[in-house]
Amino acid sequence: MTSIKEQIAELSRGADEILPEGGLEEKLKLGRPLNIKVGFDPTAPDLHLGHTVVINKMRQFQEYGHNVVFLIGDFTGMIGDPSGRNATRPPLTPEQIEANATTYKEQVFKILDPEKTIVDFNSRWLTELGSPGLIKLAARYTVARMLERDDFSKRFKAGQPISIHEFLYPLAQAYDSVFLKTDVELGGTDQKFNLLVGRTIQQAYGLEPQLVLTVPLLEGLDGVQKMSKSLGNYIGITEPAGEIFGKLMSISDELMWRYFELVSFRPLKEIEGLKTAVDEGRNPRDVKFELAGEIVARFHDQAAAEKAKAEFISRFQKGAMPEEIEEISVASKDGGLGIAHLLKAAGLVASNSEAFRMIRQGAVRIDGVLVADRETVVDAGSTHVYQVGKRKFARVHLT
Repeated sequence: MTSIKEQIAELSRGADEILPEGGLEEKLKLGRPLNIKVGFDPTAPDLHLGHTVVINKMRQFQEYGHNVVFLIGDFTGMIGDPSGRNATRPPLTPEQIEANATTYKEQVFKILDPEKTIVDFNSRWLTELGSPGLIKLAARYTVARMLERDDFSKRFKAGQPISIHEFLYPLAQAYDSVFLKTDVELGGTDQKFNLLVGRTIQQAYGLEPQLVLTVPLLEGLDGVQKMSKSLGNYIGITEPAGEIFGKLMSISDELMWRYFELVSFRPLKEIEGLKTAVDEGRNPRDVKFELAGEIVARFHDQAAAEKAKAEFISRFQKGAMPEEIEEISVASKDGGLGIAHLLKAAGLVASNSEAFRMIRQGAVRIDGVLVADRETVVDAGSTHVYQVGKRKFARVHLT
């Protein structure tokens, strides 16, 4: 049986904040399985590695015998989460919610144990709450407190509209915690306000307030901005094994440790051992192989991971890719940049005409993949290794 001290060490791993301080130990001392809740609005059909940070934390609680609720916000999704927004978020249609929720359930069980996971929908109790119940719920929080929220405050000061229904979102999320008698609610740092509202509302209903545990927003491949499909710096968990492996191998050595902490299932002691090995001379690339292999095996299988590694080695190492590649930042235009302009800006060719000539000759590659189309446009926010000929390489971050 895992001791409370050991549970705290692993459950605190990668956490941004645990509120209140010392609260995790107090909850664990209750001596019973805790009710753990994470809410997901089905706003997109596919998960990327950044989404899995909080799901991994759910898995840790699950392994220690706690009750994990994967809550699909089909009701709150119709309101639209305003977190981090400078404008009203458009609500989802019931059809969009149903389609996205189905996809989410298929993907999360690549991480969570389906036999130990409770999947629920908050429409089950929020619809039943009705207008009288919603009015009573709204009476338990003030507009002044709501305007303490950063995104609401900024929009209010800037004279930007805030619809009344947006105030209902954090209240509805808080009522989820009341109905489920949540002991611990997990979420990204952008959810901190909503999670704290949950504590207040639980107290108003005579319940012990939940512990709040926030996790960081994982940086994307560029190591700067949070992982996002719109920024093109993401690793989708349903992508082909070779794509996932190659993208992970493209991250910087420094960012690798961040990924180990937040998305690897390796124990902390083992990760510290890997750091020590690198400090003593082990090639960071070989450690990155271990990270990439672990992630690919999780979302595909071990055979796919081994094949992806072999293909990567064949493509890159046998192609005489240097171990040290120059890092370059290039500014984009209108959200992207044509391949010829990018190669010129990175100093890999002297002119656009040379770039086009090298593409015609089959001498230009992005992450080892041949570029055949001279009209190729690279999205802003992406980071790739560009090769021109046999000897010119650069890892370019397009800002």
